[in-house]
Amino acid sequence: MKIVNHVVAQGSGIPVVLVHAFPVDHRMWLECARQLTEQAQADGLEPFPIYAPDTPGAGVSPVPSEGETGGADQDGAYPQALDRMADSYAQLLTDLGHTRAIWVGLSMGGYLVTAIQRLYPQMVAGFALCDTTTAADKPESRANRLCIARECESTGSVDSVMHFAQAGPQDSTVKRSAECVATFTNWIESQSPEGIAWRQRMAAGRPDQSKVLDSVRVPSAVISGELDPSSPPEAMRPIVDALQASRPEFTRIADCGHFSAVEHPSQVASALLALVNRVGQAALTVER
Repeated sequence: MKIVNHVVAQGSGIPVVLVHAFPVDHRMWLECARQLTEQAQADGLEPFPIYAPDTPGAGVSPVPSEGETGGADQDGAYPQALDRMADSYAQLLTDLGHTRAIWVGLSMGGYLVTAIQRLYPQMVAGFALCDTTTAADKPESRANRLCIARECESTGSVDSVMHFAQAGPQDSTVKRSAECVATFTNWIESQSPEGIAWRQRMAAGRPDQSKVLDSVRVPSAVISGELDPSSPPEAMRPIVDALQASRPEFTRIADCGHFSAVEHPSQVASALLALVNRVGQAALTVER
């Protein structure tokens, strides 16, 4: 699978790889990455690379071919796609000249970074999950994803996911702002229907990865918006508990929904900077 990478900060040392959510692309990370860079500079850290790739079928990354994706289940889900995507991310990191990275995934991006830990634990120097889950889809969620995929393919539009740009009274102050609604509308309208469908079929076919968390031994972080309808703090607490061997730092963000890195980029950046510092301290300990 071809993954188009975006270098949002340059430097040396262990990079941070930011994996975006559905149904948007790498742009959701740009402000958070900018603030992470500024906070790191203010903290006296040497510049480090920050990468924000477009996942397959998102942004400018092409939709994988049938051969790249692997076979489909009877219902149209792609059971091999997540692992093949993880292979591509691992190859991307190698091609960039790195052996390890701090992997950060938000929502669907969390599926990918957990797969990296499962398949390439030696490439994980730090591990962060934001507003996500490690469980497989329940039957109704899987069916809904596949319904959306079929709608996108049959209509040639992304109308079935435009609700992600809308906001209601239960959403955060930022998410309800006209500026945020306009931004998400623009991001989603620029996605291809085929890419949206591929990502939904990939997510529908992914395995349960909950047991992977027990294997994490590197510094970790968990971030959750308190108004997140699908991954609120109480839903992410089991993830924190399962990561205890890695001494996770849990950040709850008030007045924040599902897209924490967009809604409160400064607070997410602060949590990630703390993780970067812990990874650096761990590396120094190993060297000694």
